[in-house]
Amino acid sequence: MRRGGLRPLGPVIRLFLNERRFGLLAGVALAATTVLAGIALLGVSGWFVTATGIAGLSATAALAFDVFAPSAAIRFLALSRTAARYFERLQTHDSTLRVLAGLRVKLFRGFAVPGAARALAFRPARLLFRLTADVDALDSLYLRVLLPGAVAFLTGLVALIVLGILSWPLGFGVAAAIVLPGLALPLLAARTAERPARRRAHAQEALRARVVDLVAGQSELALAGRLQNQKRMVADADRRERDSDLALNAIETNTGMGFDIVTAFILAGVLIAGASLAAAGTITAPLAALALLVAFAAMEPFAALRRGALELGRTLLSARRLAPRFDAAGEPASRPQTPREGLALSLKAVTQHYDGRRKPALAGTSLDIACGEKVALIGASGAGKSSLMALFAGETIAEEGLVCALPTTLLTQRTELFRDTLRANLKLAAPTAGDATLLDALDAAGLGETVRALPLGLDTELGESGLGLSGGQARRLALARLILRDTPVWLLDEPTEGLDGPTARDVMTRLLSRAGNDRTVVIATHIRREAEMADRLILISSGRIIASPRRGEDAFQATLATLRPD
Repeated sequence: MRRGGLRPLGPVIRLFLNERRFGLLAGVALAATTVLAGIALLGVSGWFVTATGIAGLSATAALAFDVFAPSAAIRFLALSRTAARYFERLQTHDSTLRVLAGLRVKLFRGFAVPGAARALAFRPARLLFRLTADVDALDSLYLRVLLPGAVAFLTGLVALIVLGILSWPLGFGVAAAIVLPGLALPLLAARTAERPARRRAHAQEALRARVVDLVAGQSELALAGRLQNQKRMVADADRRERDSDLALNAIETNTGMGFDIVTAFILAGVLIAGASLAAAGTITAPLAALALLVAFAAMEPFAALRRGALELGRTLLSARRLAPRFDAAGEPASRPQTPREGLALSLKAVTQHYDGRRKPALAGTSLDIACGEKVALIGASGAGKSSLMALFAGETIAEEGLVCALPTTLLTQRTELFRDTLRANLKLAAPTAGDATLLDALDAAGLGETVRALPLGLDTELGESGLGLSGGQARRLALARLILRDTPVWLLDEPTEGLDGPTARDVMTRLLSRAGNDRTVVIATHIRREAEMADRLILISSGRIIASPRRGEDAFQATLATLRPD
């Protein structure tokens, strides 16, 4: 194994144990019971059949032979194996699914750390892959590596003890012949399969992203003359996935053949050793049959490691990708400090960069905004408006300088609505709010009468991304959600973008009316209708504040005149 070997699995294993320690260990116990019951069933059955055949050669021996005790043992072992298998599957899969659910919660918390989600915002397909396929790949760590590995160890130990009772040289010899190749073959398969497993994961990720781009953007690709090129990229990713699958299938076939050869040699050796011990009178023929079948059955859990070995490379890749986010989930969120009395927001010599950009988003920026003040941040795209908002909201951390802010609520330019009821979408802002509170917020946003007129009211289901509402209604619903967040500071990122003039002015009027005189409102905008409601305009260029005119000053009206009209 390269790139740190198995060390990335350490944090994931600790998380597994912290989430469901008892359930995972119970699964190991049940799996071991299932395998050991199967081995005992096969061994006792072999002993019984052989002993019955020998007893049948003599009438006296046949009459004296007790068939009831071994028959009862066989029935008991068969029922025990069936019951243990049922509860083992139930326990191991339940524990694994609960662990993965807990890991997803930790992963979401890790992406909630300032700057984490933003780093993947430009690659949404990659972010989705982390939350779904990468977490799902971790289930094989327990089900196909740790679980069969622990059972294989216990099986080897039991085989050593059982066969050692018959003959210690036989016990040690068979145990060595089972354990050494039984571990060596999966380790060799894991090492050989690591690269194609990683290539397959990368190809799957690329294939999904490229197919989505092809389907969602086929009109734009056709207009740009890039449609055929996108199809070739999809075909290339599919070819790389196919080649990786073929390589993994070949490794699995060769590993299976290796286990078959090892099993054949072990059976041949046990058969010869058993015959020799029986001829010498050390053991009986039925016990020799028992030893043969125990040795045969003891290889089963080692062969089960084969699939886990093939997927170990994929599991390692997922662990390397997700471990930093799991670690970040335990870190306390870094929030802006509390500003001094009379101020709602404050920056002191703040500098901020984004990955992949040489120029700073903010360069030595200082700014004070008083409690109750209404401020508009204006400037060209990329000037630094959104960077300021993200710092105040705690979504990013300043590299240099000091950020102070009272509790804030950020209304982004894009309205994020989910496929759920109106009530559920509103309760994202206030989980404990009653219907009266929700309707009051809708009234304040100008959507109350519309919702009351719906047959299901607040129980009305929305489609994907709020399908079923017009653009203006969706924005008003987002406004109602903002109102439910009763924080002293509202941060509004182009709140009326995409709305017609009358709707936009109504939204802004309702926002400022609800804000009152005590709440601080900061609007990032390049539209005149939004900025003209501010008390102060802050003009930003290349990450620096170059002007800050207040209402009543000549520069205030001059700056408003430069903005885009309705």
